[in-house]
Amino acid sequence: MCHAVKRHFLALLALLVLSACGDLPQPFLGNPGGMAGRLAVPPPYRLAVPTPDAAMLTTTESEAFAKAIAEALLKREVPAVADTPLPLDWRLAVEMRLDGNRVVPRYALFDPDGAPQGVAEGNAIPARDWPRPSAALFADVASDAARRAADLLLRAEAARKSSNPAALAASGPPRLYLLPVRGAPGDGNESLTARMRDSLGDYGILAQEVADGAGFAADGRVAVVPAGRGMQRVEILWIVSRRDGQELGRVLQMNEIPAGLLDRHWGDIAFAAAAEAAGGVQRVIENAGGMPARQAAGQAAQPNAAPGGLALPPRAAALPRPSAAP
Repeated sequence: MCHAVKRHFLALLALLVLSACGDLPQPFLGNPGGMAGRLAVPPPYRLAVPTPDAAMLTTTESEAFAKAIAEALLKREVPAVADTPLPLDWRLAVEMRLDGNRVVPRYALFDPDGAPQGVAEGNAIPARDWPRPSAALFADVASDAARRAADLLLRAEAARKSSNPAALAASGPPRLYLLPVRGAPGDGNESLTARMRDSLGDYGILAQEVADGAGFAADGRVAVVPAGRGMQRVEILWIVSRRDGQELGRVLQMNEIPAGLLDRHWGDIAFAAAAEAAGGVQRVIENAGGMPARQAAGQAAQPNAAPGGLALPPRAAALPRPSAAP
């Protein structure tokens, strides 16, 4: 790769950090649930209830059923949403099976890594009533589903605490589930993911390949589009979310390069892009109160110090402050 082109790319690398406001998703805004007044920290999980495809209902009824379950869970002070799971969401799979003249609900709980955490059956329903459920029956089944799901969550959480009492400890560096980067040409997906993992460590953030134990997640997406005159525009977007499912902010990098320059090897460009983006991700997490106090206060430490003693390296001060999304 031509060194002059690389220097040009690195010099013009743009970084934009958008805080979570404006049109960014805020699922609990105005509807925090009954526990809102007692929470000092974000809840340790959010439960997603996708539209079931085996509920023996029409598509519209299945969507309404998932929404009714999520609303019943919120009444039980369980953060829940009827939607596709985000990277750190737990998931409740719902299905109905026919058993003679009865329909038996089955609820399966999965953690963010897709590992099964328990199964429960709900109260049986007369087979003649379920294909066209009344509003009262619909509400009763959704309430029963929420009760079963809440019980599964309690059991799973108790099992985690008994096997790993330190799993929910508040001390230590923030843990971030770094999803594999998607959409980059050449070796960009692998290079950006590896370089980002290393760069986050320089900012006191422990990046990991699984969701278990992570309080935050970063999802990297790359798009390369024609820009005319033999050039391409590279857009790298990092979406930062919290364990309760709220999107905290986005880090966007853009630049124009000669067409085909990144079709094979990213090399130093991946290193520079990840180093800049990691500072933006750290800023988003800091603004959300997720950085240890000594790091947020800017106390000095070596970038490669042992976990728990990390602080912002000096170059972080040169990054622009996050700008709010319009």
